[in-house]
Amino acid sequence: MQVNTSKNMRANTLFMRNSYEKHGKWNIPLIKKQEIDTTDVSLIACSDTKANDKQENKKSGVHFFVDDYRFNGIYNNPKRSFQRYAQYAFLLTPDFSTYADMDMWRQLESVAKNRWCGAYWQSKGLTVIPTISWSTPRSYDFCFDGVEKNAIVAIGMIGCKGNKTEFMRGYNAMLDKLEPTAIICFGTPFEEMSENIIPVDYRSSRKVVR
Repeated sequence: MQVNTSKNMRANTLFMRNSYEKHGKWNIPLIKKQEIDTTDVSLIACSDTKANDKQENKKSGVHFFVDDYRFNGIYNNPKRSFQRYAQYAFLLTPDFSTYADMDMWRQLESVAKNRWCGAYWQSKGLTVIPTISWSTPRSYDFCFDGVEKNAIVAIGMIGCKGNKTEFMRGYNAMLDKLEPTAIICFGTPFEEMSENIIPVDYRSSRKVVR
């Protein structure tokens, strides 16, 4: 009997997309809270990772605060890059863009893809820290879903300096909704940002061992 390979592949992909615990109004995949040592957090850009990386680099977590095209494949074909990312200490979920001028359905899709990748990695035994992003108050309806309360989370400051008021509004909404125990902040935080901030400098994330 001839097997319809394409049909089976589509069925397997659909099963993977729908196989994780859901959360919130939009049934976004849930990332469970996990602990890491926050006393000395170091990050490496996803674009600087490589197969069989040096041991010193493996002590870092991986961030995705880069252009989306550099990591779209981790959602479209998650198995392909799994072994490369699995060697590092932990992973931040991919920072798919949620720009204010994007249609709301695209922002919702970006958040859902972010959480799905995290849920997938956790199902494979990896340590995952959810990356949180937002745009306008309309995005608050979904942008904090798929994350447990009292978790360690990550945020990025790239592109936020030009609209401090909007950023801080979303930041405070995140604090109210998620009550995170610690916040890994990629970039220099604003002075007004309260709670347990763990800043990570952009330049330090590019200092990988060659």
